[in-house]
Amino acid sequence: MLKSARKTEKDPEGRMPLAEHLRELRNRLVKSLLAIVVATVIAALFYKDIIQFFTDPILRAVGCEYSFAELAKNTNETACARIVQNGLLSPFTLALTVSLSSGVVLAAPVWLYQLWAFVAPGLHRNEKKYGLGFVAAGFPLFVMGAYFAYWSLPKMASVMLEFSIIGSDNQLPLDDLLNLIMRMIVVFGLSFELPLLLVMLNFGGVLSGKKMAGWWRGMILGITLFAAIATPSTDPISMLALAGPIWILYFAASAIALVNDKRRARVEAMKPGDDEASELDLTPEDIGEVETVSVSKALPSPSPSPETERDRINGYDDVT
Repeated sequence: MLKSARKTEKDPEGRMPLAEHLRELRNRLVKSLLAIVVATVIAALFYKDIIQFFTDPILRAVGCEYSFAELAKNTNETACARIVQNGLLSPFTLALTVSLSSGVVLAAPVWLYQLWAFVAPGLHRNEKKYGLGFVAAGFPLFVMGAYFAYWSLPKMASVMLEFSIIGSDNQLPLDDLLNLIMRMIVVFGLSFELPLLLVMLNFGGVLSGKKMAGWWRGMILGITLFAAIATPSTDPISMLALAGPIWILYFAASAIALVNDKRRARVEAMKPGDDEASELDLTPEDIGEVETVSVSKALPSPSPSPETERDRINGYDDVT
């Protein structure tokens, strides 16, 4: 059994001894790995369906209505690209890779929560609020970029295969094709995170909204060039379909940064200047009813001797 690192009373500031930190990290890692293993086993049962999901749009785009499994068994002449697997161990390696990658993605809610639960106790309240907000905004943006990659891949495949020599047989290694799909999804997903990164820099005080808005010409040009390179299709519709959402997200990030700068300026205006002393409220306040507290004497007072009592004057030891 894993010993919990949070059995003892929590420190209000999130402090913890080093041994407790290491135990907490171990528990979080074990829970994350268990979730990934379980999700990987489930994905391994459907890895062919996962591959089918990514390859079907590309096959249909190049004029082939067969699935990659049907193409492997089909010996007749086909007018489409053929997806192949090279090597004896290639099918097993591909199944393991697809299952593990899918398991990491499916278990993302679990290990992301474990990561947040480990980091959150050391954050301030406003840092927790901003962190949750950025995570909540970042995940939909990445999914949106991944969808655009999935949407543009068939068009890219049809354009690329048009360069084939007439009469040649196009053979697409399945592992290379899936690696290309994964790279495209990651690149498109991260490109949609650019506005979120700009907002984070603005909230951190590194980049001002006015400077972000002043970059609009260069940003439009850079986003357009990126969309043209990432979508090699000849029609401008595919390029604009990728560049358009990133333009909108960039201007939305600039607007959020400008609003945040105005809010920050109002807060700073209410604070005293660097060479100005802050105002102190010295008005006395009523302390309310005074409660009397009886205190026992620490040491009993010694009883005076008869000689000392005769030397006292009016109960005092000296004339004063």
